[in-house]
Amino acid sequence: MTKSSMEQPVTAEEEEIPSAVAVARHPLHAMSVHFPIAFAIGALGSDALFLWTADPFWARVALWVLGFAFASGVAAGLVGTVELLLVPQIRHRVQSWSHGISAMMLIAILGTNWGLRLHVDDAVLPHGLLLSALGAIFTGLAGWHGGKLIFHHGVGVAISGNEE
Repeated sequence: MTKSSMEQPVTAEEEEIPSAVAVARHPLHAMSVHFPIAFAIGALGSDALFLWTADPFWARVALWVLGFAFASGVAAGLVGTVELLLVPQIRHRVQSWSHGISAMMLIAILGTNWGLRLHVDDAVLPHGLLLSALGAIFTGLAGWHGGKLIFHHGVGVAISGNEE
């Protein structure tokens, strides 16, 4: 693979890699990952506002946001795992495994952060904030690898022009 082909987005000459879990050819995994991404970043923002204002409202917001981040992350992860297992073209790409591992680490961080706050009243500072920052980093990492799968490898992208 040449350097110029690595920089170009997916073209019609490349192999189409359809989604195994889709609604009207729209991949469910790609549609569902927005929720844990938004909630994970929202948790970091809530923690930062708690640090700035010391208002317990922001600690409660972060608790709820982390619960939703964990639950929606598990749901998106299950759909992504089904895709990984059912579609050989996805399974054979190293980028898929990098995305899967970083996403599983993100889900573990979100679950740890949420569980810590459920059982420890003053868990926001410093541990909750640090876990939220780590979660934001892993959100970016998993998102980067997922974006590479879509935009550079054409996973779940209809490139043939055949609209149904």
